[in-house]
Parts: sequence; structure tokens; C-alpha cells
Amino acid sequence: MKFAASDYDGTLFRNERIEQSDAEAIARWRAAGHKFGVVSGRDLGMLIPMLAHYGVRYDYLAANNGGIICGADNRPLWEAELPPALLAKVAALPKVAKSFHYAFSAADRTYLCHAGEGSWVMREATEWGFTIVTIEESAIADLPRVHQFALGFTDPADAAAASAEVNARYGDTVHAYPNRCAVDIIPKSISKEQAIAHTLELFGWQGAEILAIGDEANDLPMIEAYGGYAVDTARDAIKAHARATCASVGAMLDANR
Repeated sequence: MKFAASDYDGTLFRNERIEQSDAEAIARWRAAGHKFGVVSGRDLGMLIPMLAHYGVRYDYLAANNGGIICGADNRPLWEAELPPALLAKVAALPKVAKSFHYAFSAADRTYLCHAGEGSWVMREATEWGFTIVTIEESAIADLPRVHQFALGFTDPADAAAASAEVNARYGDTVHAYPNRCAVDIIPKSISKEQAIAHTLELFGWQGAEILAIGDEANDLPMIEAYGGYAVDTARDAIKAHARATCASVGAMLDANR
């Protein structure tokens, strides 16, 4: 048995869609007895309807960079937690405050505040039917269990600066990953490498050959740990860490089936 882990945005989901050829390659991979899943910075509530829309079946999902893991039935099996008091402190940092939204991911909903022009969260929630609960910034410290804090910017340089600020100030507890104009803030112990290891343990799939593929900085932990691939549209800085590049997720799966 082989185990494949694909990033979503920029890797499986490119040019605002999932190609039918990739969905068909995933079906062939699973029919051969191998496992496939998506390891993404997106919320679980976003991933599930999008994958269903494009006809992509999977054996597991690790959403929010591994902050929550579920099986093929979409039932969460494990969830990390960010301390609410720390979330409020991070939200108050000057470079973080430039974000046009604060999105806090929980198992069954996203809490949203500080949402201004340019925020894509509410637009995608409406399009894909996942639950958004709007809150005031004063309520951040009282949120229930949250496993990711996401930011959005119009300039990738601002995303990088906010990530650096968070990591410099609170890097002993959390880690901020810039991804183009977005930033994902998760517990320090969580990463896409950890997501794969934890998924293998949860399902008893240890010993499987692992194939990972991605395109951005938050994919580097799994690419480096498992000798993973990069899609050929990834930045050169990401490709430099990959064993090879592939034209698509489907091309990687078919080449290794």
C-alpha cells in the first residue's frame, strides 16, 4: 500500500478548478489499493464540498495544516487547540492588524471578525455552504476550541512580515506560515509533516510508502520529511527542496502507481 498526500490550493486546485484528469488519476490510485488524501491549510468545511463538486474521493483529510484530521466519512478524528488568550495577543500585533480578516477555524465552523474589503472567507462560505459565525474582536479571548488563525493581505510582502512578527513574538507556542497573500497560524507542534505522521498512526497505515506533493512554504515540512514532489508551477525556492517536479497531482500518482 502507498499513501499519497496532496496540498490543495496551487497543487490539486489550480486555475480555479480541479482538472478531471487529476480526479480520474486519484480514482485509479485508490482502485489499485492505495490511499489518497488532501493536506491543506483550508478549513475542513471548505474542502469537503469542493472535493465533492469535482468528484474527488479520498481516504482522509488533514485540514488547517494538520490542525484537524478526518476520515473518508468526514467525521473529525482529532483536533488541535490554540489557547484563546494567545489568539487575542496575536491579533493585537501591529503587522497582524493589517490583515483584512481574522478567521478562526473550529471543527464545524469558522469564526470571522475584522473582515474588510478583499476578504475571501465570506464569499467562499456563501459559494460552498459552510458555516461562518461573525464575532467582535473583543470576543476572541472567549472563543471555544480553535485550531487555526488565518489572515489575509493584498500584498505577499505584508503576509511575510506578519508571519515574521508572529514567529518572533510567539514562536515558542505557535508557527505562522505565509502562503502568498495568506497567513496560517497554528500550534507549533502542528505541521503538514506531523499531519501525515498522525494520519498514518490514526488509521494504522504505518509502513506505507509516502508520496507528498505541494507548491508553497507550508508544504515544505512534508516535502522535506518525506522526499516529496513539487508541482511544476511552484516557485523555484520550493522546487529546490523537492525530489522532482510533476506536471500535476495525477501525473505523480500515475508515475508511482
